[in-house]
Amino acid sequence: MSQRYSEIRKELKDFAIKQKIFFVATAGRSGRVNISPKGMDTLRILGSNRVIWLNLTGSGNETSAHVQKNGRMTLMFCAFEGKPMILRFYGKAKVIHPRDAEWSGLIKLFPKIAGSRQIFDLSIDLVQRSCGMGVPFFDFVADRRDLKEVAEKKGEEGIRKYWEEKNAFSLDGKSTNIV
Repeated sequence: MSQRYSEIRKELKDFAIKQKIFFVATAGRSGRVNISPKGMDTLRILGSNRVIWLNLTGSGNETSAHVQKNGRMTLMFCAFEGKPMILRFYGKAKVIHPRDAEWSGLIKLFPKIAGSRQIFDLSIDLVQRSCGMGVPFFDFVADRRDLKEVAEKKGEEGIRKYWEEKNAFSLDGKSTNIV
């Protein structure tokens, strides 16, 4: 049976920050729904109703396009070890680019990672906890280094060019405003 809360309780915060992977879901008013797995040290819970996460350069940029159109976002965490649980944070997000005033204060909360392209700031209006008894057990081995290594090899100029070529528009042709 699921339980709903208006804020992130301490035990749920502790659970979320322990997870090695979380999932981000967004959708525009029309077009495709996007679900992306996220990992590494890219999530921060700043209060009982506020979460930020650092978005790294990838093959697409759907989340940014969707959030700029309507802001809806859901983060999902699953227990892959220990007691079963699925935890979801629902709310409205905003995109913060490196050129935005808030960037300099928030980026300090994360380790320096080449290819950092946006921070998403999620204001949570609903927290839901459910059983997760159908989620399988998995063992964490390590974070992949590939994404960091590719970004380091490209360098800042190469990353900007990649953003222009691959990250400027969503699959549905919506602007991400990355450049």
